[in-house]
Amino acid sequence: MPIDLEILKSERDRLRDQLRETEADVRKAEAELKTLRQREISTKREIEALSTLLDIKEQRDAKPTEGS
Repeated sequence: MPIDLEILKSERDRLRDQLRETEADVRKAEAELKTLRQREISTKREIEALSTLLDIKEQRDAKPTEGS
């Protein structure tokens, strides 16, 4: 049974379309991941800044007690 050339071309075109859609999905997922990573870094920096402020406040509060 010979293979129909038009069927092969149609299947190839279908696969190419599917590949384009998959590549678009990958790019979208990578962009979302980048956004999430940036938000993670920002949140970690905020936590670090607040921890530093808390440390400074605790040190200032502890000094008057030590001098008493």
